Amino acid sequence: MSGAVAHWAVIPAAGVGQRMRSHVPKQYLRLGDRTVIEHTLARFTDHPGIDGVVVAIDVHDRVWPSLRVPASKPVITATGGRERCQSVLNALQRLTTTAQARDWVLVHDAVRPCLMRDDLDRLIAELAEDPIGGILAAPVRDTLKRRGAEGRIDETVDRTGLWHALTPQMFRLEVLHPALQKAIADCIPITDEAAAVERAGLRPRLIEGRGDNIKITHPEDLKLAAHILASQV
Repeated sequence: MSGAVAHWAVIPAAGVGQRMRSHVPKQYLRLGDRTVIEHTLARFTDHPGIDGVVVAIDVHDRVWPSLRVPASKPVITATGGRERCQSVLNALQRLTTTAQARDWVLVHDAVRPCLMRDDLDRLIAELAEDPIGGILAAPVRDTLKRRGAEGRIDETVDRTGLWHALTPQMFRLEVLHPALQKAIADCIPITDEAAAVERAGLRPRLIEGRGDNIKITHPEDLKLAAHILASQV
């Protein structure tokens, strides 16, 4: 264990991945010799600072039991929800029976298998004494356009101060759980955990991470992820 304050990874993995045009949810697609989610899990189960993992899976999931889940530390399952935020909330509620209120929770997309150890180390270290928490993120480097009617450009958006939100997003259980619970109860669209914490009146930190911490969303992303993983060896 990592000390008095534990670090728990939460991985929402109940999505169906419609944009992948596959009959298999994208977290279960093959990426080399393992599935995408097996690569993702290993990033946390192999890290000495992570005390356990909670994976939110669909209630009808038949693939999860067949995976090679590491037994080096606790890997707990929770029932996935219809939306990502609901899966995360279910995982947090499951954690309340195991974790302490002050424990850290690191929410990470199941389909981001390329997370580097250095990024995870930096996130944990830089937020260790932070009263709120924060997220891995990357500065926006491309020119941004706002799309208007008929697919035409309405304006060029000033990218100064804009960042791409990545995962993990790291908050104490006692901060994230009520913030996410309140946002969902208020029917507020929540696309990442930081948005729920921001809505609670708090300002999470941005910790710069690598741009190759990609999210597998489209079929071509699998080849890119395979290339990134090969370069990390």
